[in-house]
Amino acid sequence: MPTRRDALLLATAALATPAWGQDRIPVVATFSILGDLVKNVGGDRAEVTTLVGPNGDVHVFSPTPADAKTISAATIVFVNGLGLEGWMTRLISASGTKAAIVTASAGVTPREMTEPNAGYPAIDPHAGQSIAHAKIYVANIRDALSRADPGGKDIYETNAKAYLIKLDALDSEVKDGVAKIPPDRRKIITTHYAFGYFGDAYGMQFIAPEGLSTDTEPSAKGVALIIAQIRREKIPAVFLENITDPRLMNEIAKETGATIGSTLFSDALSDPRGPAGTYIDMMRHNVSEFDKVLAR
Repeated sequence: MPTRRDALLLATAALATPAWGQDRIPVVATFSILGDLVKNVGGDRAEVTTLVGPNGDVHVFSPTPADAKTISAATIVFVNGLGLEGWMTRLISASGTKAAIVTASAGVTPREMTEPNAGYPAIDPHAGQSIAHAKIYVANIRDALSRADPGGKDIYETNAKAYLIKLDALDSEVKDGVAKIPPDRRKIITTHYAFGYFGDAYGMQFIAPEGLSTDTEPSAKGVALIIAQIRREKIPAVFLENITDPRLMNEIAKETGATIGSTLFSDALSDPRGPAGTYIDMMRHNVSEFDKVLAR
C-alpha cells in the first residue's frame, strides 16, 4: 500500500511533468525565438514547451530537474546548434530522453569570426538573425515534425508554406528599412555579437564588447579599443539588448557621445505583450529602432 510519502512524490512528479495535450505531439524548443518558429509550423497539432523563455539569456541558462523531466516527455527536442546551447548535452544526458534531437540550423553556412575576449576563431551561433537562415530553420522544423508525426504532414507543410511567405515579406520590409539609413551610418555598437548574420545579410556593421556570448566579461583593454574605434570611425549609436546589463553600454555611450538607442532583441523575444513577442515582431522592432536613430 502506498505511503503518504509515496503519494507526495507522485504528486510532485505529476506537477513537474508537462501537461501535454492528448492529441498533440509534445515538442521542446530550447529558447523563445526557436519556440516561436516551431509554433508557427506545428500550429494546433504541436504542444510546444520552451526552456528559456521571453527575455531569458540562453547563453547563461542553468537547467533544472524540471527541465530534464520536460525533455524526457518530449517526442522532439529542437536546438539551435552552432554552440549556442552549451548546457544542452548534459541536460539531454540527464533526462534520459528518447526524443529526436533536431538541430534547426542544419544546412546554415556558419559564420566564423575571432572571439575578441579570447583571441581564437569561433562560430557565431546567432544564425536566426538572418531571415534567409530562419527559413532554413523552418524547413528543418517542418521536416522533423513530419517524420515524427506522419499523420500531420499536410498540416505542417501548409503551415510552413504560409509562414515562409510571411518571412519573404518580412525580408523585403527589413531591406527597405535598412535602405533608409545612409551607408556611412550603418555602424552600431551592441552588447554582444548577436547581429553578425543580420549585418552580413543587410549591409550593416555591428561591434560588441562582450563577444559572441554574454557569459564572458569584456576586458578593460577591449572596451578601450571599442571606445577608440567609436571615436575614430564616428560610430553614431549604441544599442542595448533585452538580455544584458545596460551599465557597460551606458558608460561607453557616455565616454564617446554616441546616441543610446532603444532596446534591441537578439537571443530572446519579449513577453507576448511587448514589442517583440514573435520572431516577425522582433525583426520589425529592431529595424524600426535602427531607423529612428540612424536614418536621416
